[in-house]
Amino acid sequence: MKNERTRTLLEDAAQRGIAYRESCDARPVAPSAAAIDATSRFVEPLPENGAPDEEILALLDEVGSPATVAMAGPRFFGFVIGGSLPVSVATNWLATAWDQNVVMHEVTPATAMLEQVALNWLVDVLGLPGGTGGGFVTGATVANFTALAAARHRVFADAGWDVEADGLIGAPELQVIVSEEAHPTLFKSLGMLGLGRERVVRIPVDGQGRMIAAKMPAVDGPTIVCTQAGNINTGAFDPIGDICEAVKPSGAWVHVDGAFGLWAAASPPQAHLVEGMQNADSWATDAHKWLNVPYDCGIAFVRNPPDLASAMAITADYLITDTEHRNPSDYTPELSRRGRGIDVWAALRSMGRSGVAELISRCCRHATKFAAGFSAAGFDVLNDVVLNQVLVSFGNDVTTRRVIDEIQREGTCWCGATVWQGKTAMRISVSSWATTESDVEMSLDAMLEVARRVT
Repeated sequence: MKNERTRTLLEDAAQRGIAYRESCDARPVAPSAAAIDATSRFVEPLPENGAPDEEILALLDEVGSPATVAMAGPRFFGFVIGGSLPVSVATNWLATAWDQNVVMHEVTPATAMLEQVALNWLVDVLGLPGGTGGGFVTGATVANFTALAAARHRVFADAGWDVEADGLIGAPELQVIVSEEAHPTLFKSLGMLGLGRERVVRIPVDGQGRMIAAKMPAVDGPTIVCTQAGNINTGAFDPIGDICEAVKPSGAWVHVDGAFGLWAAASPPQAHLVEGMQNADSWATDAHKWLNVPYDCGIAFVRNPPDLASAMAITADYLITDTEHRNPSDYTPELSRRGRGIDVWAALRSMGRSGVAELISRCCRHATKFAAGFSAAGFDVLNDVVLNQVLVSFGNDVTTRRVIDEIQREGTCWCGATVWQGKTAMRISVSSWATTESDVEMSLDAMLEVARRVT
C-alpha cells in the first residue's frame, strides 16, 4: 500500500510537470493578475493536522503553476537564464529520487564520480588549464565567493599568513582591484570574505563596460584582481589576457567572474572574446544560465586545486577521509548538498561539444537579429552586440519604461529594464535552448508593435 501510494503521487507529479512544460510555448509569458491574486490561497495559519499528499500537490499545481513566469519557455528574455533542457529536468528528477548527499566519494560513489567527470568535461569545453579543479555550488554568487576564498588563501600564504587559522585581524594589507562595472554579487562575495565591499580599487571602463587595462595601478604585495567575462548589460569582456600580463608577474591572483560569458569559450565564433582568459587563476560561472540545467547550479574553478581545498575542506571524526578519490565536500562551502553536477553531466552528455557550441552561437545570432530589427525600426541599440545581450532605448527614460511595462503586460515575451551608463534601457538576454528564429520574429513583431503604439 505504501509503495502504491508513493507511485501514484510521483506519477501525478510527473504528469503535472509535463503538462506545465508543454504549456510554456503557447501561454503568455507573464501570469495574469487573477492568477497572482489567487496565490493568496496559500496564506493561512499552520494547520493543526496535515492534509493528504495528493491535495497538496493539486493545490500547488492549480494555484502555483498559473502564477509563474514562463522562464522555462522560449520567449523569456528578462534575465540571463536558460530554460532547463528536458534531459536535465529528467535527470534532476531521478537524482532527487536518489536523495544523495554528495559529501564523500566512499558514501556516494555514483554521484561523486559523475561530478568529477562533469568537472573534467567543463574544464575541457571551456578551455581552462589542464588540472584545474572546482566545485559545484548554488550559483555564480557562491562560485565567486568560493574561488575568491581560494584566492585569499593563496595570496596570504605567499605573504606568510595562514588566514584560515588566524583570520584577518593583523593580516598583511591586501589590495583588491575590481572594475567599475563589476557585478554586485562580486562585492557581496568580497564582503562575506571579510575583504570589504568598499575597500577596493575601482578601475574605469570604456563605453561598453570593459575595464581599461592601462588604468591598472601598480601591484605590490598581496593582490587579487577581479575581471569580468560578459558584462551583465552589454555582454562585453574585460581584456583579461592583457590584465594577466600586467599583474601576474608581480604575484597577483586574477579571478574571472564569468557567470554567463565564460561559455563564449565553447563556441568558435565567440571564443576570441575570452582570449587570454586561461592565464587567470580562478573562474566562476553558472550552469543554470547558458548550459540550461535546472536551478541551482554554479561552478567555481581554481587553477591549483589545493588552494581551493585549503580554503574549503573540513575534517571531523565521523567524516571518512578518502585519499584515493576526490571528496566533493573538500571543494565547496556546503557540507550537505544535492548532486548538482549530475544535471551538468547530463546536459554535456546530451549535447556534446558541438551541441554546446551551437547553443551558444545560436543565442548570439538571435541577439544580433533582435538588434538589427530594432535598429531598422529606428530605435536606439545602446551596445555593441558581441554576445547574447541587447540594450534598447525607446527615447527618454519615462517612455522606455512605459514600453517595457506594456511589453510585459502584452505577454508574447518578457524583457526587463536596466540603467546603462545613466540611461534607462530594455535589456534582452537570449540564453534558452528553446528559443527559435520563429520565437525571435514573433517577439520582435510584438515588441515593435507596442513600441510604436507607446512612442
